[in-house]
Amino acid sequence: MTQTRRIWLVLPLLAALAACGSPAPSKLSATSGLTSTGSSGTEPTAAGAARTAAGPTQALTAAPPKLIVFMAVDGLPLRQVLGYRDQLQPDGFRRFLDRGTWFSNAYYGHGYTVTAAGHSIMLSGAYPQRSGIIGNEWRNPKTGAVVYNTEDTRYRYINHETDPHAGTSPANFKAETVGDVLRTVQPGSKVIGISGKDRGAILPAGHKGTAYMYMSSDGQFASTTYYMDRHPAWVDAFNQSHVADQFFHKSWTLLLPEAAYARSAPDGQPWQSDAGNGNRLPALMGAGLDKPGPKFYAGLLPSPFGDELTLAFARAAIEGEQLGADAQTDILTVSLSSHDYVNHAFGPESRLSHDHLLRLDQYLQGFFQYLDARVGRDNYLVTLTADHGFMDTPEWAQRQGRDAGRVNPAQLIATLNKGLSARYGEGRWITAFSATGLLFDESLIQSKGLRSDDVYAAAKTLAEQVPGIQAAFTRAQLASDDTVTPYLAQMRRSWHPDVAAPLQLVPRQGYMFSSRPTGTTHGSPYEYDSHVPLLTWGPTWVGQGEVKDRVEIVDLAPTLSRILGIAVPAQSQGQVLPLPKAANGATR
Repeated sequence: MTQTRRIWLVLPLLAALAACGSPAPSKLSATSGLTSTGSSGTEPTAAGAARTAAGPTQALTAAPPKLIVFMAVDGLPLRQVLGYRDQLQPDGFRRFLDRGTWFSNAYYGHGYTVTAAGHSIMLSGAYPQRSGIIGNEWRNPKTGAVVYNTEDTRYRYINHETDPHAGTSPANFKAETVGDVLRTVQPGSKVIGISGKDRGAILPAGHKGTAYMYMSSDGQFASTTYYMDRHPAWVDAFNQSHVADQFFHKSWTLLLPEAAYARSAPDGQPWQSDAGNGNRLPALMGAGLDKPGPKFYAGLLPSPFGDELTLAFARAAIEGEQLGADAQTDILTVSLSSHDYVNHAFGPESRLSHDHLLRLDQYLQGFFQYLDARVGRDNYLVTLTADHGFMDTPEWAQRQGRDAGRVNPAQLIATLNKGLSARYGEGRWITAFSATGLLFDESLIQSKGLRSDDVYAAAKTLAEQVPGIQAAFTRAQLASDDTVTPYLAQMRRSWHPDVAAPLQLVPRQGYMFSSRPTGTTHGSPYEYDSHVPLLTWGPTWVGQGEVKDRVEIVDLAPTLSRILGIAVPAQSQGQVLPLPKAANGATR
């Protein structure tokens, strides 16, 4: 059973929110796909259409950093960072905002903004149309079988149970990363990926790195047999020290006085999930339990302590692998998962999310100061982004006078099948959701002597009449060169012809696909889901200041490649970021 899914089973609150050594060189298959690289906003623009992919680049005049620390905060919209800027620590997020280079208009340009897709983009520069990572999971369009984005039944977790859909390797990832290119030309470099989620560790680590992920069954971190046969000694030592147990019966309390949270929605709202650790602070970890067990370990992830534990393992990796200790650049990727769980359960507007961000900021300050002391302040470069943003909980948005709501997926399919049956005869024409698309019974279509594209077009017309649906795009539209229709460019970047469903749906702004009455999500092309932080620090290489140019997260990979003096990942669709003048005199 995958670690993420194990959490779904243990914590009903998260169940309500779901739809969240060196290996031998792996064969990377570049997919042809579609290569449109238009604007990242809600509609294509002339400026966006003019973007061009970056080719091989030369390094800056400075020597590359000894260590690149790539960080992702799962489910963090930029609006939350800036909205609480006055309450941040002096050396956490503000290290980037006050003394680093940050991009205030950084966006994802694909339409289905979910965790696996975002993590696949960050260090490859490739949208799902090329990488094949169209979602967290999808269905095989031919068989209907569920496919998890990093599943690979050839491999298992080391010393842990492994479900057939567990995330164990990057085999489904049809793109290379910056770390893959680096280790091809410089095999001595180390690339380590760490996360609370399997996909958050595996995808940024690429094909030639090593991934470690949190095991919610026992609070340990584990790799898989894709990477090694057994853990190195430093991993065993960390696991044997039972670091997670220090949080047993520890209370998550407000970091600041209550008055400091007046801008956020109070605890205990009816639309906030009340399962797991509850929806009010203070919250006691492992409440009602006599000793740590799977329920407690799973409950750490939707709390600040999940991030604290992940950063503790990152410190162990730096020391155990001696990252940044020699002249060959190493890469450490750390994806912090807890904010996503908190936002799913309570909404980004909530006091719980507000406090979680402040506690994360405190942890980041400690981690950066650790890096200063361990690696040397002038020896490393750190970047921080997010895999997606978040929409406000629909019921909260309604109270603010906004149009918002939920679209029940099962009811939507039933409505569309009723309409198709009225036109073509009785039948279950649409069989299932797959990522953000709909699969059809192709055998039924053929048996009626119909053309698939005609049935898709009829379903599109029906879908766009359903309240809460903004647009539906057929396979023919996604394969076209139409650059005018709103949202089509974004959905095209999320659509891979080999694995995606033939009809893709876009919810109306403020609406989400959900059969549950609580929680919220992400997964749309709208600003609240696509506008994320892109923060950098390392003045020698990136300079200092706010950059207001509109950029895309795909631009990070070619930028890091330039800093390292290596080729850009082959499938990258980005271009080098417009950095300000760096300390070494290099310019954009």
